[in-house]
Order: sequence, then C-alpha cells, then structure tokens
Amino acid sequence: MEKNRWFHFIYEYLVEKGVSEVNSAYLNTTLLFILMIALVLLIDYVAWKSIRSLSARVARSTKTNFDDMMVANRLPRHLAHVIPLLLAFELTPFVFYDFSYAENIAMKILYILWVVVILRIIRSFLHTLKDYLKTLPKFKDKPIASYIQVFMIFAWIAGIMTIIAIITDISFWKFFTGLGAASAVILLIFRDTILGFVASIQVSINDMVRIGDWITFEKYGADGDVIEITLATVKVQNFDKTITTIPTYALISDSFKNWRGMQSSGGRRMKRAVILKQQSIKFLTDQEVDSLKKIELVRPYLTDRQEKIKAHNTLKEVDKSSLINGRNLTNLGVFRKYIETYLEKHSAVNKDMTLMTRQLEPTPQGIPLEVYAFSSDKRWQNYEYIMADIFDHILAAVPYFGLEIYELPTSLKTEAIS
Repeated sequence: MEKNRWFHFIYEYLVEKGVSEVNSAYLNTTLLFILMIALVLLIDYVAWKSIRSLSARVARSTKTNFDDMMVANRLPRHLAHVIPLLLAFELTPFVFYDFSYAENIAMKILYILWVVVILRIIRSFLHTLKDYLKTLPKFKDKPIASYIQVFMIFAWIAGIMTIIAIITDISFWKFFTGLGAASAVILLIFRDTILGFVASIQVSINDMVRIGDWITFEKYGADGDVIEITLATVKVQNFDKTITTIPTYALISDSFKNWRGMQSSGGRRMKRAVILKQQSIKFLTDQEVDSLKKIELVRPYLTDRQEKIKAHNTLKEVDKSSLINGRNLTNLGVFRKYIETYLEKHSAVNKDMTLMTRQLEPTPQGIPLEVYAFSSDKRWQNYEYIMADIFDHILAAVPYFGLEIYELPTSLKTEAIS
C-alpha cells in the first residue's frame, strides 16, 4: 500500500487541487508511463554501454576470437535489453494501478517483447557459434548453417505460438495441441524445409558434399565449387563465376558428380583416344622394323621382340614368304608400345597410378587408341596443358609408324574424288 500511495502522489496532488478523480487518474497514469519509458530507455542505454565496454575489455584480454564474434553479432546489445525489460515488468503494475485493463494489455506487450528478446539473443549466439566453428578446420566444410537454420525455424515457430497464446490468453500447451488438426497444412507449408533438413543431415552424415568441393550437377547446370550449404539450398560458384542454387534435397534425390576424390588423390585422370584408319594398319617387314629402330623410345623393345620372333619362326619353320604367317610385329602394336613408353617417361604423368594405352572396339570411323593415365598436377589449367602436350606429340608421331588419323572428308576432297 505504501508503494501504491507513493505512485499515487500526482493523483492525490491533482485531487487536492480540485481536479476530478477520473482526470487525475488519467494524468497520473500518463505521467508515470512517460517516466517509466524514460527510465527504461535510460537503463537500456546504460546497460548497453556497460556491457559493450566490458565485452571490449574481455575481447582484448583473451586470445580466442569467440568474444569478438559475439560483439560482431550484437549479442551484448541484445543482452542489454534484459535488465530494462525486467524493470518494466516490476513497474507496470504500479503505473497502471488504476486501469487493470490497460495493465493487462501492457503486460502482454512486455511478455511479447520478452519472447522477441530471447529469440534475438538465441539467434545472435547461434550465429556467433557458426562463425566461430567456421574458423576451426574440423568444422570449416560442414553445413553448420543448416542446423542453425533448423533450430531457429523451430524457435521462431515456438515463439510465434507463444505470442499467439499470450494474446489470446490460451495456455501454450493447449494452443500447441490444438495445432494437431492443422498438422497437414503445416507439413505442406514447410515441405521444402523438412526435406532440406533431412537432406542436410544425410549429406553431413554420409559426407557427400563439403564447402569447397568441386561438384558437377548437369540437371541444374552447376559445375564449380560449393560456397555455401544451407537448410534449403546449396550455392555453387561455377567456373564462369556465375552462381547456381540447388535445392539441398536434390543432393540425395538426384545424381551429381563430386570431384573431391580426384582432388585428394595423387593425380587427375586423362582418358582420351585417337581414331586410326583401319586401312593403315599392317604387318611390318624386317626393313620397316629396322627403320623404326631409329626411334629411341622403341629401339630396345623392337630389338628384343625382333630376336624372339625370328627365333620362334625359325623353330617352327614358318614360311615367311607371306607376312601373315607366323609371328609378326604390326605398326599399330609398335605405336601402342611407343605411347606407353612415352607416358612412362613423361615427367608430368603419375607413375604410381594406372597407366596404359588400350585399343577400343572398332568403329565405322576406325580403331580408337585410348590413353588412360593420370597427370601429377591436378590444377585445371595445368592439367589441360599437360594433356594437350601429350596428344600434340601423339598426333605428330602417328605418320612415323605408317598410320593415319581418321578425318571426315572435306568438300574439296569429295569433289576431287567424284
């Protein structure tokens, strides 16, 4: 009662001066309300300055950058709202002592502000935690933002439900259970969010994609580095510097290519073929073999094979008046051996990984001769240079073995033939 009388001093003073009780009550409440707002704002400002000053001193005295990130995400500023808000809770019943209806409305507004302040504190803390974890190598490539978004979605849903329960004077749990009938609508509204949440968990658990991975997703036209993984989307910066946005759940529902395995391995695969004319393939005579011995890379191979073939044919008394009889070398086989030896001696080819030159199934255009090897340098520009350098040499070497590259006839050649 003493406190109430103290808050009624303006009312009592006005009544003594002859002002009606109703007008005195209105004026008393209005002046007290203005004083309360001024006091709350002053306390809020002082609390903010004090907490900010304290945070700055703590940030300078510690080695970790977590406290710096708290300041950057305005966590101290939101915490400063707690003290004046608690003061407002204490003062409101006295300010609106003569108007219970207004007091009820004011308390509801304060409760709503309290919910908003708590949500903003949680959001600032989670964003600070996200920024801090991104500085740690262990979590740098993890989709931390997705989990924070999921938590904040549920937090905001709970906050909005609480606010509605405050406004309608319905118990939070009664309001929550009443939403059961609307669950189908809620699932429809948050379909993408739920799918994204499930997908982000599976992506993280199965380690399918990390920030920084190079992925190729033809369906969405993505070919570049993953720069962000959120609850709903995955952002890919393509090599032409454009940004492609992919739904997170598409990573588990559709097929895409992740190049991380190549980047973490010892080399990048080269898999390319040259197509040789079938008519240019032939057996080699002794004179042609002797001529090919001038090529240093195949000289030891030719010398060894020629001796073994001659010994075999002599032992079997093979009639060599026709080259098809007995064992023989072919220009295609020698060329294939030449490419293998060339690759084995190439400084940019990884010798510890698969290395071979293989003949593929004949086609109407000719015989594909494929190089299957791995470059030691995985950087795109250098990789392309290495592969071009290798095939420049291979294409230039083809005529030395009496072989020809298949090409579609040009119009001039067609006219000449006709």
